[in-house]
Amino acid sequence: MAKPANFRIVVSESSGFAPAARKALSELGEVVWGDFDRGMLLESISEADLLWVRLRHVIDDEVMSRAPRLRWIASPTTGLNHIDLESAERRDIRVLSLRGQVEFLSNVRATAELTVGLMLSLLRRIPDAVNHTRAGEWNRDAFRGLELHGRTVGIVGYGRLGKIVGRYLAAFGARVLATDVARVDAEPGVELMSLRELLRQSDMVSLHVNLAPQNSGFFDGSCLRLMKPGSHLVNTSRGELIDETALLEALRSEHLAGAALDVARGEWRFDRNHPLAAYARTHSNLILTPHIGGATVESMSKAETFLASLVAEAVTGGETRGPVLCAAEKS
Repeated sequence: MAKPANFRIVVSESSGFAPAARKALSELGEVVWGDFDRGMLLESISEADLLWVRLRHVIDDEVMSRAPRLRWIASPTTGLNHIDLESAERRDIRVLSLRGQVEFLSNVRATAELTVGLMLSLLRRIPDAVNHTRAGEWNRDAFRGLELHGRTVGIVGYGRLGKIVGRYLAAFGARVLATDVARVDAEPGVELMSLRELLRQSDMVSLHVNLAPQNSGFFDGSCLRLMKPGSHLVNTSRGELIDETALLEALRSEHLAGAALDVARGEWRFDRNHPLAAYARTHSNLILTPHIGGATVESMSKAETFLASLVAEAVTGGETRGPVLCAAEKS
């Protein structure tokens, strides 16, 4: 698929875009740089050959129908549930992303660092303590917390991120358990076991599972009931992995002591009326952050620069490094 004449790229979220990536895209053709809401996005893509997105928008059939020339969608992410891959397949649109770029991703640690930060926030009640002092109070005894050292932490999904998190936890002196649907090798000090046994033993559980049709909602009420009373749950993967209704029930009943989520089901429609937001406004045992796992200056710059090089190779007819997804790949 050769690059067409008068090649046009639309970048839907360009705030803080990596300079090297900006330069690489500008050398391919005309680039429309924007920070669009959905209405602006739909108005801007009628002549786009390539659409570059982050995570603000759902790129569905309505979006693609407004861009008859569209042949590529680029997203500097590993998860692709914000893109309708079936519509892309019907329209012969190729999706370029970071999925499967194992060598590159081995040096991207932002989400793993946030995971540990959320664990510490839960155990040490950091958000509550910050709000307490902002109100002019100073009572350290109200925020007596727990330590990661000596706790048992279960990692569900022992791939790239799960392994990095495991190393960080080992440095804290935690006991690290792990489970994965694939056959994996455990690093020193990590105990592999079934999901059921991991949930029974863990003081804290952290999800690092790629979203696929077969595992949507897999972490349901039965999984939550298997967790130890008074344990904690962290999710920095995808919101669709968890049954959020069951999670809120577990938090209200205090079966779980707390949860920290960087993702939410249908997060593109997230507002103050979302059940998670409504609960968090009146309960301190739920911490929510707006999918900031990969949102560091370093990681975003690396990801955008790397993906821009893949885009350049793909649209000029060169060989790409690693997988370029056909839309037929749904997982």
